[in-house]
Amino acid sequence: MAKQAKGTGRHWYVVHTYSGYEDAVKSALLQRIESMSMQDKIFDVCVPKETQIVVKKGKPKTEKKRLFPGYVLVDMIVDDESWYVVRNTPNVTGFVGSGTIPVPVSAEEYGIIERHMGEDNQPKFKISLDVGDLVMVLDGPFAGYEGVIKVIDQEKGKVKVNITMFGRETAVELDFDQVKKK
Repeated sequence: MAKQAKGTGRHWYVVHTYSGYEDAVKSALLQRIESMSMQDKIFDVCVPKETQIVVKKGKPKTEKKRLFPGYVLVDMIVDDESWYVVRNTPNVTGFVGSGTIPVPVSAEEYGIIERHMGEDNQPKFKISLDVGDLVMVLDGPFAGYEGVIKVIDQEKGKVKVNITMFGRETAVELDFDQVKKK
């Protein structure tokens, strides 16, 4: 029973895993490739991640976040043997595809994923605020003031907040770590 159309060759395939086990699946799969001598059919395993800046305890910190929780990419030639090795790796629930036939990731889709993972990409700030949220300013000259978020700039890690001062609304630009949702 063929798991792939004849002659389709080497492609990236998406493997579904239990969420949170992506890195464990990657290590287990790399070990299995080695121990079962599958280097000629399974070439690489990838957990797509991007760098984000997260504010923890008031301090910005960079973290690698999974782009697709519950999924791992595998660069392979699918045949019965390689399909069996991947499919029977602990915490793998199956290939993404129709029925038992895995569907390869298109070159365009993989290009998009590669750009998201690219080291040249500046880390993005991860913030749990939305435009219109009421926030308290934590530090700086406006510490203690309340305001409403008008603009969020993910790339720069800044928010524009309208603060009422002396009976007038004033727009101020602040860093993400200078405000807290009320």
